[in-house]
Amino acid sequence: MSQGFDVDLEDNSVHCTTLDSCITSSTSTKNLTFCCYSSVPDDYIGRRNLEHVEALQENPVNSNQVAIGYGRGLMVIWDLDHRCAIRHIPATQQLESMWWTEDGSCILSSHNDGSYCCWTLRTGDEREEEEKSNVPYGHFPCKAINKIVQLPTAGGPPFLLFSGGMPRASYGDRHCITVIYSKTQVAFDFTSRIIDFFVTRDGPQHTGEPSALVVLVEEELVVIDLQTEGWPVIQTPYLVPLHSSAITCSHHVSAIPLKLWERIIAAGVVQNTQYSKKPWPITGGQNLAPDPPQRDLLLTGHEDGTVRFWDASGVCLYPLYKLSTAAVFSADADLNDNMSQGAEGEWPPFRKVGCFDPYSDDPRLGIQKIHLCKYSGYLTVAGTAGQILMLELNDEAAEQTVEAKIVDLLQGQEGFRWKGHTQLDVREEPVLFPPGFQPFTVVQCQPPAVVTALSLHSEWKLVAFGTSHGFGVYDYLQKNNVLVKCTLNPSDQLAMEGPLSRVKSIKKSLRQSFRRIRRSRVSLRKHHISNTNKIQEANARLEAEQAEMEMAPVQRKIEARSSDDSFTGLVRTLYFADTFLSDSSHNTPSLWAGTNGGTVFAYILYIPPVEHRADEALTAQPAKEIQLMHRAPVVGIVVLDGHGAPLPEPLETAHDLARSPDLLGSHHVLVISEEQFKVFTLPKLSSKMKLKLTAVDGSRVRRVGVAWFGSSRTEDYGESGLVFLTNQGDVHVLSLPHIKMQIRYPCIRREDVSGIASCVFTKQGQGFYLMSPSEFERFSLSTRYLVEPRCLVEAPLPPVFSNQHQPKLEGASSALRRVMEHALLNDESKSLR
Repeated sequence: MSQGFDVDLEDNSVHCTTLDSCITSSTSTKNLTFCCYSSVPDDYIGRRNLEHVEALQENPVNSNQVAIGYGRGLMVIWDLDHRCAIRHIPATQQLESMWWTEDGSCILSSHNDGSYCCWTLRTGDEREEEEKSNVPYGHFPCKAINKIVQLPTAGGPPFLLFSGGMPRASYGDRHCITVIYSKTQVAFDFTSRIIDFFVTRDGPQHTGEPSALVVLVEEELVVIDLQTEGWPVIQTPYLVPLHSSAITCSHHVSAIPLKLWERIIAAGVVQNTQYSKKPWPITGGQNLAPDPPQRDLLLTGHEDGTVRFWDASGVCLYPLYKLSTAAVFSADADLNDNMSQGAEGEWPPFRKVGCFDPYSDDPRLGIQKIHLCKYSGYLTVAGTAGQILMLELNDEAAEQTVEAKIVDLLQGQEGFRWKGHTQLDVREEPVLFPPGFQPFTVVQCQPPAVVTALSLHSEWKLVAFGTSHGFGVYDYLQKNNVLVKCTLNPSDQLAMEGPLSRVKSIKKSLRQSFRRIRRSRVSLRKHHISNTNKIQEANARLEAEQAEMEMAPVQRKIEARSSDDSFTGLVRTLYFADTFLSDSSHNTPSLWAGTNGGTVFAYILYIPPVEHRADEALTAQPAKEIQLMHRAPVVGIVVLDGHGAPLPEPLETAHDLARSPDLLGSHHVLVISEEQFKVFTLPKLSSKMKLKLTAVDGSRVRRVGVAWFGSSRTEDYGESGLVFLTNQGDVHVLSLPHIKMQIRYPCIRREDVSGIASCVFTKQGQGFYLMSPSEFERFSLSTRYLVEPRCLVEAPLPPVFSNQHQPKLEGASSALRRVMEHALLNDESKSLR
């Protein structure tokens, strides 16, 4: 037989021609023509008739043989030594994948009609074997089997695994991998599209018993233990999907005490009993990062009513514990819990795996606000339907009834009708709660609008909450209301419609626009009819302002917002403080509330002594009220002590973790709106200083927090600063108490509105924000507290070819030899780099 090679360097194609009948195949990058000793049906002749190369498999017994599978269905076994085809297998269905069994005796092929075939290879027998299709899931039309794998076992039948193959009409939307072993068959049902899977095996050379099934789906990585009865899932130590349910809020707590940390971990261990005890099968790499200096928690609230606790001490977020609030309410979520596992005798035998679940059974369960006290173990979470849950950490399971308390924020105002969603109904019967955070009280706001502000003071046993209609204070020790204040504007009808049904009408927008035009015209008309004296006075004021502007930066004119704008009564921030509100000689507990309309309410709280705290009632009286002239939303309130330092957290001083606030000097309150920062003296509330933001650079404050910036050189020195994020994505740091701008750093793209809205600051000058629905990005403004990945992955050395193991290029033309040698040299140089 004569044989020759042609190399075309322009289209990267290689042609192998013989004197016998030929088969031509084509791919997107190269054209290959080869011969076959046996005849092929006429309809397969020609490169276009074979379609693309769908699969390649090496013979596990003889590395000189490769099986080539074409989309049309033809499979060819190619001999690399003799460069010719030694057998062809003409399947009648479109090919999806192939698998060559470990002993080299069979080839499995899967097809687009949901079937698979086993082709037995007999040495020296060139007769065509009849096609024997096996359709695992019935005779109805099925979806394609995308990948098939068969692995032997030492003392029993082999494992057969394949993806797809579900009945098209009934379960065509399922993403499944079926595992068959002996008489056991399970269809693992995933909630996102399957990308690929493989099976790990025991032994030093990974040729032993099948150990674990590793599945990469579109939203997560799932590993299933194949050696434990029931095939449980192995808990993922990393790459856990943050967005198993959509993240709706987040809360960071720094420097967790060791006792609370251990109790949370213990509660999480109890939850994970359904996972396999087998260690994680994927190993490699070294973690060179030092141990974190402290224990940090990141709490994420989700759309399905769960709160997840993450270890945020290092680079990776590790799941510690999951809290579900759905059990407290009579919601529809219970129905799907029973449907997650397939019923006995059901066909196909589905079993739901993975924790990614993008569907929420009831949107009212969504968590909107979280506040955890790390010293007392109390946790409060607030949701979409106006529910506020008070929870306490318990190391034992408990069956108890959750008490519900209704708070009417409208205070009997007439003429308003709530058009939004209804409230969640609290279960009346006792509920068994597992170890962990267990609810004991539910405060239900009426109307059941989204909770927009939340604050917890565990030392006073008080929780404050706010919605678009008002705010209140609840005493969770005595379980009664302390304060209810309605902030609803009578002209604000949109606040009555709710977030799930509210659609801002065009008429409302046009009406507001015409009102602004009318006001501007009236002001111009009054200006024209003013007398000469007023004009002269205005000119004098203008000259004085111009003289000041020569020394001050250029500022924009910002119009005051109208009181008729929607949601002016929406509560944006709540703040507890022990400060001087009534007079300058007696400090009293107080509550501060800031609204969307630029109003700040201050209330004095009368709290009984500790010995009478459980018996005597708490009272609240209005003390002060501030109305900002520009009416911008108030997004933060901070009280500064006599040294200009922010007040410590509740119970922080009692645990000797912070110095006591200075009560001798005069206190100040810093009011942060979207447009400016303003400091008032206490108790007179006289304006002392302010810093304009919007008028200078046009940006607005979106997120704000107080951080402690420790020195990287001296352990004992540090400064407090105010950190805030603007709608332009810039992070700023202000000095306290003088509110001077320190640094400005571009952090988030201004177009990333969801990322800006999700940002949360830590107490050490760091921050988290969602760069995508499934990824948190961490940044740091402090040189002392840095979290960065330090790891090492040792790449294996490239193989060194001896003379007898060099690739054989005999018989090839000089051009082909140069091309292949050049490719080998490139591969080796890349491996060395």
